[in-house]
Amino acid sequence: MKRTELEGMALDDLWELHVEICETLASRMGAEKNVLEGRLKQLNSKSPADQQTRTPGRRPYPTVFPKFQNPNDPSQTWAGRGKQPRWLKEQLKSGRRMSDFRIQQAAE
Repeated sequence: MKRTELEGMALDDLWELHVEICETLASRMGAEKNVLEGRLKQLNSKSPADQQTRTPGRRPYPTVFPKFQNPNDPSQTWAGRGKQPRWLKEQLKSGRRMSDFRIQQAAE
């Protein structure tokens, strides 16, 4: 429809055309929405095994054995990674050396 035809139409006819266009748009948008929701369901319904193979988890780290031990409380150990424990900081402040706390490995 050309613009000149629209300008020559009566107000009631224009309003009827407006309502018809709105109804057609609503039905087409609803159909498109249903198609998109169906595609989204297909994407979300993949098996969990497929999703796990695509998203790697945290890699396994080897066990780190303790290298330092508190002489006052042998249950307190430190592997040398991360922050120094309080007991070690206190001992170092009092003048002792790191080598004083090293755990002696058994000779194989």
